[in-house]
This record gives sequence, structure tokens and C-alpha cells, in this order.
Amino acid sequence: MAHHEDDPTITVLTGAGISTGAGIPDFRGPDGVWTRHPEQAELLEIGRYVADPQVREAGWRMWRDSPARTAQPSRAHAALVELERAGRLRGLLTQNFDGLHQRAGSSDVVELHGSLATTSCFTCRWRTGTEAVLARLDDEPDPRCPQCGSMLKPDIVYFGERLDDLALERAIAATQDAEVFVAIGSTLSVQPVASLAGLAVEHGAELVVVNDAPTMYDHLATRCIREPIQDAVPALVTELLAR
Repeated sequence: MAHHEDDPTITVLTGAGISTGAGIPDFRGPDGVWTRHPEQAELLEIGRYVADPQVREAGWRMWRDSPARTAQPSRAHAALVELERAGRLRGLLTQNFDGLHQRAGSSDVVELHGSLATTSCFTCRWRTGTEAVLARLDDEPDPRCPQCGSMLKPDIVYFGERLDDLALERAIAATQDAEVFVAIGSTLSVQPVASLAGLAVEHGAELVVVNDAPTMYDHLATRCIREPIQDAVPALVTELLAR
């Protein structure tokens, strides 16, 4: 389908809610992982991770057990691929580190909170696939870098770590260029990513919020869609493509 100048330019931001339909529980929702197990959030605090081998060991076990490793993309993930194929997507920004957008077929994803797919050395930045590290956990519960012996960490942004500058720059550029900014399954409570919704509106975008619970940015939205994300996103994509 040819892209015309008058086609809306769409930027999408996704949060944990788009992946709950793929069997990955969210963190902050009523049935969220951290709501039910607040101690798990502590495993993602960078200061504790660096200081305490027990926190690292528990964290690695948590990643080994994570449903994100085996989950398959949902209908909502698949629908967003259609926007890209139609040439209507300015940016696909995600707070998720599950890789489901890529598995669904999205080719250019800005992973604002990093990725579970790879693991890096905390000191020398040596990098490997996370699966290779998880495969050896029984022998090495607190995995170490084969190059320098320092600790390893999945390439996920932990609490207390800065977001990747390049990812944030790409996200801001896509947000400022958007004519329609769609926030899907994000509580829009974690900064700086949540502020992208406000930035989009400041730059004249129509804001659409798709989330089962209210967010702090609903008052700026042109509309809020509360239907289940697996139904709402494919319907919204169909509507946007018909414009």
C-alpha cells in the first residue's frame, strides 16, 4: 500500500498490558507480579543486585522461570505489524523486554527498558545470549564474565539504571513526529517513558490510550479504550489503516 503525505503518522508505545494476553503477567496491575510478590521488585534494584550475590542468584532464577522466554506473540502484537507493513508506523516504542514485537514480525522496535534476549558483563561489556547463561545456572548460580570475571546482568534496565540514551532519543523523535500517538497496555506511571504521552500532545498529536485501568494521561487523550487489548488493538489498527 502506498504511503501518502496525508496519511496519519502513527507512533505506538506499548507496556506490559499488551503481553498479558500472551501469558506474561504484568508487574503493577491488580494481579501483577510485584503486587503479589513485592520482594521480586527488589531483585531488580541495581544497587542491591551489585552488592548482594543472593539477590543476583534469585534474580537469575526468576529470569529462568520467566514466561517471557517461551511466550508467543498475541493478536495485538500481530496487528501492530500491519501498521508497519502499510508504511504508517513512525515508531514502535516498548517498555517490555520480552521480544514479542520482534517475534511477531516488527522489524524496528525501540526497547526503552532493554531486552531479556542478551546479557552483558557489568564491567567490560562482553555480551552473550541470555539463554546460554540460563543453561548453566545449575553450575554457575551467580554467573561471571569469561573475559574479566565480573558479574553478568541481563540487558534489562533495572531500577536505578539510566535508560539507553540512543533509545530515548529515538523515542522522543518518533513521538514529536507523530500525528497519532497510541499508548497500549501501559500504566503510564514510569518516567521518563510515561512523559512521552504528554510530549506527543504538546506536539499536536491525537493521543489514544488503550488500557484496562485509568492512567494519569487520560485527561489529555482524544479517547480512552477500555476493551480487552487483544480485541481493541486489532480493531484500532483496522480503523487507523482505513483513514
